[in-house]
Amino acid sequence: MDGMSGDRLVEVLATLASPHRLRVLAALTGGRAYVSQLARDLGISRALLQVHLKKLERAGLVTAQLELSADGKALKYYEVAPFSLQLTPDVVAAAAATLSPAGDGDAPPKKGTS
Repeated sequence: MDGMSGDRLVEVLATLASPHRLRVLAALTGGRAYVSQLARDLGISRALLQVHLKKLERAGLVTAQLELSADGKALKYYEVAPFSLQLTPDVVAAAAATLSPAGDGDAPPKKGTS
């Protein structure tokens, strides 16, 4: 994740800013798991887990692979994608220089609008 854009850094940090998603990543560091197994391990519903897994997958922090079990049941396995994130003032400054203005809630209003 070296040299990522500001928008990408914001996406990754926002994704990691959830206790549930941190727990999901922590659980997957022990190896891949399918949704039902992971939900049981974490003590959360499969529906809630699916929401968090989709966000993690969209951010590129986990990957998924569909496999058939011996009894023909389709199981979606998730695993942590290799990543490394080092935040330093220089990394933040470089990323900030590439932020797109769209969707920035802190941007000043445009002239002629309030």
